[in-house]
Amino acid sequence: MRQAPSPNHDARPDDQPIDMLILHYTGMRSGQAALDRLRDPASQVSSHYVVEDDGTVFQLVAEDRRAWHAGISHWRGNSALNGRSIGIEIVNPGHEWGYADFPALQLAAVCDLCLGILGRHPIPARNVVAHSDVAPDRKQDPGEKFDWRQFAEQGVGLFPAEVPGHSLENPLRDAASVAPVRSALIGIGYLLAPQGTADAGLADVLRAFQRHWRAEAITGQADAGTIARLHAVARLCAESI
Repeated sequence: MRQAPSPNHDARPDDQPIDMLILHYTGMRSGQAALDRLRDPASQVSSHYVVEDDGTVFQLVAEDRRAWHAGISHWRGNSALNGRSIGIEIVNPGHEWGYADFPALQLAAVCDLCLGILGRHPIPARNVVAHSDVAPDRKQDPGEKFDWRQFAEQGVGLFPAEVPGHSLENPLRDAASVAPVRSALIGIGYLLAPQGTADAGLADVLRAFQRHWRAEAITGQADAGTIARLHAVARLCAESI
């Protein structure tokens, strides 16, 4: 691991545990460009770690300090998640600059880094999340090409076994049938506006869920396959400690 200190950090709140791990992609043209931005005082952003595509790991901020990576964010009833999370930036140009597959060496390094972090902090599997999970209205990272299933098999996060229901037909639309979908999303950890308000945000949240747990169909619709996967994830979250 290489040290690349960033000045962009401050003290964690005394009353907040470190109980979340948030994965990002850098979304810039190169790893060096991302490192430069994350270490620039004017940018007011940082992360604890950056993992290059060759597997090189840089530490920018000590884990006991608050890095500035999540922005406006919500998960399981908590907000402003920088205070309770560790953030890892994975070098990838992202959707804006030609979203690329994550190389095997990079994924292995990220997985090892995550396992080390989980060994040092009491982070439940349900709190190992994507940036898009905690900010679904504005973020897509690390995106649908990130192999969450493989990570869960290695002990990082959670992913359900195969479940039936892969049809993309007949998405639910009426309020009565959507209500259980909303309830399951909230049970997993997503923030949704109260029932009865305009549901424009529901599609964003469903897309975030699909990027993490159903990458084969990022539609923002509650089709049969998404509902089956959704309830399987909700069950795992209820069991996660």
